[in-house]
Amino acid sequence: MIGFPFELDEFQKDACKCIENKESVVVCAPTGAGKTVIAEFAIQLALENGERIFYTTPLKALSNQKFYDFGRKYGTDKVGLLTGDTSINRNGQIVVMTTEVFRNMLYCTNFGSITDNMKNVRYVVLDEVHYMNDEQRGTVWEESIIYCPTDVQIIALSATVANAEQLTQWINTVHSKTTLINTDFRPVPLRYYYFDSSQPDRILPLLSPGGSLNKKIRPEKRDFRRGPRGKAQQKSHVKEVVRNLYNNDMLPAIYFTFSRKKCDEQMEKCVSLELVTKEEQERIKQIIDEFLIDNPYLYNNKHMEYLLQGVASHHAGLLPSWKLLVEKLFQEGLIKVVFATETLAAGINMPARSTVISSISKRTDSGHRTLTPSEFLQMSGRAGRRGMDEVGYVTIVGTPFQSPQEVADLVLSDANPLESRFAPSYSMVLNLLQRFNMDEAKELILKSFGYFSSSTRLAGLQAMIDVNDKKLKELAEFVCPYKYSNEDLIEFNKVRDSYVQNRRVMKTIYRQEKGKKRELSPEALEFEKFVKSLLNKMHEFRCGQCNRYKKHMKEVDLIERYQKRGLALNKEMEAQKDIFWNKFVSHRNVLAHYGYLKDDFPTERGKSASQVRSENELFLSEIIFSDLLNELTPAELASVICSVTTEDLRVETGLGLPLSPKVRKTLNKIKDIRRKLEKVQNDNKVEDVMYINSYYSPLIELWVTGEEWEEIMNYAGDTGEGDIVRCFKRVVDVLRQFTTIDNVPETLVFTARETINAILREPIDVD
Repeated sequence: MIGFPFELDEFQKDACKCIENKESVVVCAPTGAGKTVIAEFAIQLALENGERIFYTTPLKALSNQKFYDFGRKYGTDKVGLLTGDTSINRNGQIVVMTTEVFRNMLYCTNFGSITDNMKNVRYVVLDEVHYMNDEQRGTVWEESIIYCPTDVQIIALSATVANAEQLTQWINTVHSKTTLINTDFRPVPLRYYYFDSSQPDRILPLLSPGGSLNKKIRPEKRDFRRGPRGKAQQKSHVKEVVRNLYNNDMLPAIYFTFSRKKCDEQMEKCVSLELVTKEEQERIKQIIDEFLIDNPYLYNNKHMEYLLQGVASHHAGLLPSWKLLVEKLFQEGLIKVVFATETLAAGINMPARSTVISSISKRTDSGHRTLTPSEFLQMSGRAGRRGMDEVGYVTIVGTPFQSPQEVADLVLSDANPLESRFAPSYSMVLNLLQRFNMDEAKELILKSFGYFSSSTRLAGLQAMIDVNDKKLKELAEFVCPYKYSNEDLIEFNKVRDSYVQNRRVMKTIYRQEKGKKRELSPEALEFEKFVKSLLNKMHEFRCGQCNRYKKHMKEVDLIERYQKRGLALNKEMEAQKDIFWNKFVSHRNVLAHYGYLKDDFPTERGKSASQVRSENELFLSEIIFSDLLNELTPAELASVICSVTTEDLRVETGLGLPLSPKVRKTLNKIKDIRRKLEKVQNDNKVEDVMYINSYYSPLIELWVTGEEWEEIMNYAGDTGEGDIVRCFKRVVDVLRQFTTIDNVPETLVFTARETINAILREPIDVD
């Protein structure tokens, strides 16, 4: 086995042996346990044997970090990088890429054939494979595993999940022999503490030696202060928390807060704590000065003064280059506390001695909810630096909205299981049907982890069916004293009801004939005989004199109700079992309606659409082929694409900037495209979203015409710089596709290139 300058842990040795034995491997271990060492072992094997290895990550920032790390370690000539907007040394022995790029390679779109793409590739590392749980992007990991050639060894690295065995069995089924290396070993163990504001001068161990909640911890009381505009706000204890960490030598720390605004506010509150020495301040100044040479637009950044005090915030609303500066200072131990949203827990290398979790609940689109055990593990796992700390510290801040017992329960909870997010899309349909027929495509769809784990996914529904069946069985055990069946009882009720109704009619006839003082007619006498026959038939049954009749009737009614419910549940079960294939077929039907498929094979337009990557590939394709974009200027094109790639925001009013007339007119015509597509999608039960949101469009229009960044931010109001950068980069990602997709009009390709060049200037061009 290839040597390392340090002794490997047992789980690392086991994983490396599997790789040497030409097996795929799933490594499931806590954050910070040292999973990357296993990938590095595979890298060294590939280098020694003249083979290639792909290293995939979920985030572009993480890919960039790995690219630089591997370049320093193995030589820049050996390492390549492929992300949505970067291609460096793509034929290198070690190629780092986002998982989406790897999936696209396997689809053979934009990147050539699979044979060329995977030439001499022996290993594929799927880092952070627990991202399969990601609601929006999780399907990418499933597709990558399903379509990956079976002669390539998969090295899947995951944080702790509950169903690692199931994940491994699935990869073993759809790909190749795969071994699970599962460990809960942490080289730097964690200790959990609790900040109780009634005891502000100390932090308390969360758990007693026996593992139960520390009885010295008291629940928080509501302590509200009046904030801006008279709004009630809970008092912040961030200074006391950080002061305690400082006094107990528990810094540096990542302080997780689920609001960008609070990240900035808490950073500001801690500026007077004097967390850095004079020497450290001088070193911070030196690093900042060096960084500003390459990034002069950061010179007047409003957060600059806080860096000098050893505190910083880190969230999606900040410029990428600013976050790089914060990461650099933190990695050198010069930032003592970074206030971050949970995105920082996603694998970026920012080692800390402590993590602080400001609350165990967070706000979502559907209201507040408690953190899942896996979310908590991911954040708390950032504590403890291997080779630097004997233990890592996790401090949970008490709030009135959570009890200390709830915190203890969360800390002691096992990780969540991985759930499939497999979601057929227009692109998937078109790409699969270029290479396979419908039967073969169905085979691939049925290979998804979602289908494989359907017994787990459908456990709740199956439990309802089991309860329903049990109830039906219990009801069937009712014993009638006279041995009548349920059918007999139903027959008795029919006869009785008929007798009651007809007797009423007979009484009416009697009354009428008596009033007219005449005898009953032959027809009436015949009817009277019929009524008596019903009475005799009713008396043949003994139900009328049975004291269990009402109970038996109730049982029959319940049986009917449970039978109907059982039919509905079983119908839902069948639909859910085939949900992925049904979605595939629904997308295929829409594509056929629009002429992108003929006889289940992509037309020329369908082949072009198969190369599109967006929220709704068909919507974007229809816009491209409508010729609405061909006559637009670069600024107008950027504005329109910005509108159709920006998701719906939580803002009620715009920025007060007008759209140019041609953009407004184009968007109105695009609304017609959306309206028609919506109808066809609804008819086929397809729910793919289509955005037309022009909130940022005036800003990108100004930017492309040459406006300075400072002016853009003046127009942007409270919008975060990072949000605008991300929005503009999304536009660039789509425009780049225009330059590579087949059959796009040449004029549009030319304008797209011009637009990309106009957008990509500082600070947008900084990763």
